[in-house]
Amino acid sequence: MRRITVGVLAHVDAGKTTLSEALLYRGGRLKKPGRVDHGDAFLDTDEMERRRGITIFAKQAVLPLESAVITLLDTPGHVDFAAEAERTLSVLDCAVLVISGPAGVQSHTRTLWQLLARHRVPTFVFVNKMDLPGAEKAAVLATLNSALDDGFVDFALPAEELAEELAALDETVLEEYLNTGTVSEQSTAGLIAARRAFPCWFGSALKLQGVDEFLAGLEHWTPVPVYPTAFGARVFKISRDEQGTRLTHIKVTGGSLKAKTVLEGVTASGEHWQQKADGLRLYSGAKFAPLSEAEAGAICAVIGLEHTWSGEGLGAERDGINPALEPVLACQVLTPEGTDVSDLLAKLRLLEQEDPLLQVEWNEGAGRVQVRLMGEVQQQVLTQLMKSRFGLDVAFGPGSIVYKESIAAPVVGMGHFEPLRHYAEVHLLLEPGERGSGLVLESRVSEDELDGNWQRLVLSHLAERRHPGVLTGSPITDMKIALVAGKAHLKHTEGGDFRQATFRALRQGLMRAENILLEPWYSFRLEVPAANVGRAMSDVQRMSGRFDPPETLGETALLVGEAPVSEITGYAAQVAAYTKGEGRLSLTVKGYEPCHNAEAVIAGIGYDPERDTENPADSVFCSHGAGVVVPWQEAAAKMHLENRVHLGEEEEQASTPVPARTARPVSGSLEEDAQLAAIFERTYGPVQRRELFRSPKEEKAAGPAGPWKKTPEHLLVDGYNVIFDWPDLKKLAAQDLSAAREALIQILCNYQGYHQCTLIVVFDAYRVTGGAGGVQKEGGVWVVYTKEAETADAYIEKVTYELGKLETDRRVRAVTSDAAEQLILMGHGTLRVSSRMFRREMEATEREIDAIIAAHNAKRR
Repeated sequence: MRRITVGVLAHVDAGKTTLSEALLYRGGRLKKPGRVDHGDAFLDTDEMERRRGITIFAKQAVLPLESAVITLLDTPGHVDFAAEAERTLSVLDCAVLVISGPAGVQSHTRTLWQLLARHRVPTFVFVNKMDLPGAEKAAVLATLNSALDDGFVDFALPAEELAEELAALDETVLEEYLNTGTVSEQSTAGLIAARRAFPCWFGSALKLQGVDEFLAGLEHWTPVPVYPTAFGARVFKISRDEQGTRLTHIKVTGGSLKAKTVLEGVTASGEHWQQKADGLRLYSGAKFAPLSEAEAGAICAVIGLEHTWSGEGLGAERDGINPALEPVLACQVLTPEGTDVSDLLAKLRLLEQEDPLLQVEWNEGAGRVQVRLMGEVQQQVLTQLMKSRFGLDVAFGPGSIVYKESIAAPVVGMGHFEPLRHYAEVHLLLEPGERGSGLVLESRVSEDELDGNWQRLVLSHLAERRHPGVLTGSPITDMKIALVAGKAHLKHTEGGDFRQATFRALRQGLMRAENILLEPWYSFRLEVPAANVGRAMSDVQRMSGRFDPPETLGETALLVGEAPVSEITGYAAQVAAYTKGEGRLSLTVKGYEPCHNAEAVIAGIGYDPERDTENPADSVFCSHGAGVVVPWQEAAAKMHLENRVHLGEEEEQASTPVPARTARPVSGSLEEDAQLAAIFERTYGPVQRRELFRSPKEEKAAGPAGPWKKTPEHLLVDGYNVIFDWPDLKKLAAQDLSAAREALIQILCNYQGYHQCTLIVVFDAYRVTGGAGGVQKEGGVWVVYTKEAETADAYIEKVTYELGKLETDRRVRAVTSDAAEQLILMGHGTLRVSSRMFRREMEATEREIDAIIAAHNAKRR
């Protein structure tokens, strides 16, 4: 009988567990379906899951059918536990993606879809909650095909219509359809297995509508894997039972596994292990049955293995690919006074084995335990686990962004370790890797030059831990590291010598490299009313994000792009505020990109690589019978092996090493400093201009400051002059002056988002008793409220005067209809624009934005 492993995935609250319960019930496995809100779901076996009403840990259930035995793997839907869902993908024969009919494609749905595509898992779709208002089959199908991928097909269609839909997905199938008038089952199964077709069914899991049809389709169309005869297995999860017994959850991918079989493998740090599988368990919900033998395709838990890790391949199976998701927050673990730190670390390490996205580390310099994780919900669950399983009360300090480091250009690092009676030398070539590739290790040395055992030892030392960078001490990533030379002594070399030489070579290479600070980025999908698209574009630019040209969806504008996690976190609340609840922001993890404010982060962290005694870059040479430390800048000239890798003139000039603490320049400009100075000088008093600005000669002498972003002009707007000159705003001001101000600011945000100018709107507080004035930024617009006894005209006059004194290549314009004011501004070299002229310019801008959006949409069609 066929054995099929099916994973059930969904955004939180889409009804994933409810569908699993319905499938088990209709398949005869349960006498009645459980409910998440009632706390009696068959697959939510943990007390925390029942209390919270969400799935936290992946569970399995066995569902015997007429022609197949299906193992259902129910996975968490919350983004904080996405790693629990991702690690099951490597053992799935197919996946069921549950979509909420009223909500459609949600933020975490996109993340799951990217993971399914990465692991090439054939996918079936059940659109749930179709009994609720707002759920329309045609609209959901259209959203799936536009937002995720082409190929989503309603498999409840009549045979002729279904064949026509399938034929449109592939040229070979189209030819078959044109010749025969139908599409064979073999061709349909091939489209599903190749992820060209994604069968969809619609219904309500809670009311058992459409569940029978979906179960029948799942049984009929699920691809059947072919397994080899040699034993192989993939580890996808580590857990512990109520007695604390360690369980290694595997899928047998070839041959079979019998109890008491001796298995072997390599730990995550590169050490070989060999242990006996003391017992096999077949779990279904919270219960299990012992197994004497697990055949190919079976999902089971193995007892007795203490060194396995998630993703490991056993037997003939290869290790899995690195997970795509990574923790984005780092937090200090807070414990009551007197807690044994070593005991705390040991217990956290046990949980670290079970959750790949939980990373535990001891910060020697700060003397504290830190964890890296996904978010607040994971923090809460970790707190409860430490209390329930170990009796420890823990809390967490404020979270900070998890940074990483990489390099921008190849560099050679050399390390030598030769105290008395020890000897090892290692040369490493460090090269930039693709984003998300992690560390890729290899040896380019023949065994005639360096014995293979020493080469493998060097690579294992590189793989055994996370190596800190030299900018902030954050882990290095996205790098190819190749062993290009090495030397051992026949008598005095020991394994530890190569460890020291390897780490010093890596560190010396990083000190000489052009280093890049990386930060996590989100991909976003922002839907706002068309009137707010300018504000949205301006906000994304302010957050150092980027986006594609906006699209129109009826009266809604769609903005798709990427932005740093540190900037866009919490932006959803702002979207809801300025769109009055009509906007929607969806975020998915994109990965690591160069940090948008690297210099500020580096300065704030204050890491000094020269003082990191745990990670030295210097080498140790033997001189007159004693070990002598040679600084990393001078070590290359004293190496015993010749440098065989020549990377250009910079590599040959070893006497002038590249400074260690270098990073890619960040965004900013002298013009932006000038803008802030002009605004704040008037509000808060004069500043010493020499400290803020440098002459071109001083700039050149100071070194490269980065590719400064320039905007085409300064635009100053007399706010009340415009409000009382534009009829619609004047009418609104008669009812509510503050509403008129907000309306004008919103209009100016759209204008600034399109023209990318520095825009300052000034509101007159001349008659406001006690008015202290103020400056704030809304969207991309600076909003200034003048002080008591100060008019907007006076403010604009002085700002334009200050700007006129600056050496700048951009124009300055002021919007006002005051004739006397216009004459004064002319004397400052400022272009003056009347309120009515600016109104026409604003209307022309809106037409240009509409034309660009329309052209972009036409091109997509």
